Amino acid sequence: MTGFGPRDGSDATAAITRVAVSVPGLISVNEDVELTLASAGKLLLLAVVARGIAEGELDPAEIVELREDDRCGGSGLLGVLSGRRWAIGDLAMLTASVSDNTATNALLRRLGLDRVAEGAAALGFARTRILDRIREPRLASHPPTFAVGTAGELARFAAGLDGRREWTRLLLGWMACNTDRSLVPALLPSEPEAREIPGSVPAGTVWVANKTGTDVGVRADVGVMIGAGGRIGYAVLANGPAGGEHTLVGRARQAGLAIGRLAGLPLDR
Repeated sequence: MTGFGPRDGSDATAAITRVAVSVPGLISVNEDVELTLASAGKLLLLAVVARGIAEGELDPAEIVELREDDRCGGSGLLGVLSGRRWAIGDLAMLTASVSDNTATNALLRRLGLDRVAEGAAALGFARTRILDRIREPRLASHPPTFAVGTAGELARFAAGLDGRREWTRLLLGWMACNTDRSLVPALLPSEPEAREIPGSVPAGTVWVANKTGTDVGVRADVGVMIGAGGRIGYAVLANGPAGGEHTLVGRARQAGLAIGRLAGLPLDR
């Protein structure tokens, strides 16, 4: 399938804009290319936390006290709020809903990067991984980015979030609270406040639960879409030059239209 990458040589960013789109068994565009994920990589952390809670290894009510080096600028609220003691479940919800960088760092510190890596590998991730905590700024001495991965691995993982297992219900519930619907669902008829996993959806609409990532030169969106055509797991990753983010947003939204059609929406071609 075409239409998601650079359209012609007149685009000044064409040579270095990379777009990957995956819907397992239906769309495969650069799905094995390893790209920068930005905060979409937080999905791995959330999955490991959800599974730990479901298996009784983590208590969602356990209190984590924020440290000064957890606090981070960028997305989120905790970096500017005064509260210092937060439950694991609250930190996960903040990470999923507003992509809170401080909450992410606190969870990563509580679990440890090695435990997150092991948990992610057990969930089938091989090339998709978290490399470091969130840092603002990120220096030359630090790992080059927060997380990297492939659209194929992320879409296959999302497709497996069926809501029948406790940890998948928990994770989907967090993802459904995501406040960022500016990428894949942006042009689709979806209700951003519909947070319960539906048995069915109104005709001509879709239900979306997703995790997005936004950084300089990065726009990423991974999620689950439910429509008349059934349940679809998807991943759209777009990397490009600084200053070209508007182009990346457009590519992600065009991919969203194609994914919406697969979910059963009668969209104009």
